[in-house]
Amino acid sequence: MEKSKSGTIKRGQAISFRVPSDTPDHLLKHLQKLKETERRNFSSKMAEFVLEGVGKSYSQERETITIPLPQRLSKSQRDWLKHEHSEALIGNIIYQLLIDPVRSTSLLASMNSKSVDINEALYLQEGPEISNVDEEKANLSTYEQESAAALEEAMDDDLMAFDWETAKENQEPDRVDETPETDFDLDDLLGDFLAKMNK
Repeated sequence: MEKSKSGTIKRGQAISFRVPSDTPDHLLKHLQKLKETERRNFSSKMAEFVLEGVGKSYSQERETITIPLPQRLSKSQRDWLKHEHSEALIGNIIYQLLIDPVRSTSLLASMNSKSVDINEALYLQEGPEISNVDEEKANLSTYEQESAAALEEAMDDDLMAFDWETAKENQEPDRVDETPETDFDLDDLLGDFLAKMNK
């Protein structure tokens, strides 16, 4: 059998200590009152105070936080939490989640989802955001395409509705009218000029 080290403290072990000589009177009175009211549970109450004090000093040395849990823990879960490796594991997980809050929400979604594929479960939270952006881009490109198509259709409709024959007929009389007028005008001008020269 292995002998336990004399300096190690185990759960359930009795520890005795001396009240320091410089303890103030009001604390001594409070201890006396606790001893009278607690009686047989006095040592348990003192153990709570000691552990609370040790916990505070430990949290000052090292960064610790207290987190309320959504449900009470079972005895086996509490025992598991008391191990050094469990505390280190949980501390590391919480630290990583505090570093990247978005990841923590996706992790929570994956834990709550019934998806078998881990990648699908991790991106449950990110899916709606990405799809919203994609939908907006798709709507914008659809709107641009529709407006370009509508403009093209309007131009095509104008060209399709345009009657070339009527336009040619309308243009030809103008040309016919312009040419004789121009000739007539030139003849008049030339005739007037020649008439004046002959005088």
